[in-house]
Amino acid sequence: MHPNPAYRGAPLATNLDFARVRGFGILSVNGADGPLAAHVPFVLADDGLSAAMHLVRSNPVVRALDEPQPALLAVSGADGYVSPDWYGLEDQVPTWNYIAVHLRGRLERLPDAALRGHLDQLSEKFESRLLPKPPWKTTKMPADVLDRMMRMIVPCRLSITDVQGTWKLGQNKPPAARRGAADGMAAAPVGQEVAALVEQMRRSAE
Repeated sequence: MHPNPAYRGAPLATNLDFARVRGFGILSVNGADGPLAAHVPFVLADDGLSAAMHLVRSNPVVRALDEPQPALLAVSGADGYVSPDWYGLEDQVPTWNYIAVHLRGRLERLPDAALRGHLDQLSEKFESRLLPKPPWKTTKMPADVLDRMMRMIVPCRLSITDVQGTWKLGQNKPPAARRGAADGMAAAPVGQEVAALVEQMRRSAE
């Protein structure tokens, strides 16, 4: 997380809502030989106190979970390059604006019996965004095929103890400079989901 408090003012609820909607992040733990990381979809609990996910059984992160481990789930959003020429100010330097939320806590492996419910919840979360398409459900799978595939993955839960968000939108610059940067980024986008970032930058300058 960026240390500048200008980028750290989003309320807890805003950070949790962002992570909840995003639903995908990089899970990392300390392994015996160094950091381990896995890219995972997840479901954030309504109270924001836990995140449910699953991992392939052979993933090194799973092998590190004989006991619960401290873990970080990094959830990235839109990002984009900012040219100093766009600010309309002198003596500026290039930078990168972005949105990210970090969820820290204790990661534990759950009993295999928890997997089916988690998969149903996960698929329902994302399938509901595809309406009017009829949602895919695990019941569409032949039971033996589903059982075979479920044996390859394990359910996990991150019990969240800390939530930190960075919304780096140029808040350390005057509103006119932020608008200039947003206009420049919109015209010459370099990054991911730049249009969404531009919208956030313009809102911050209002």
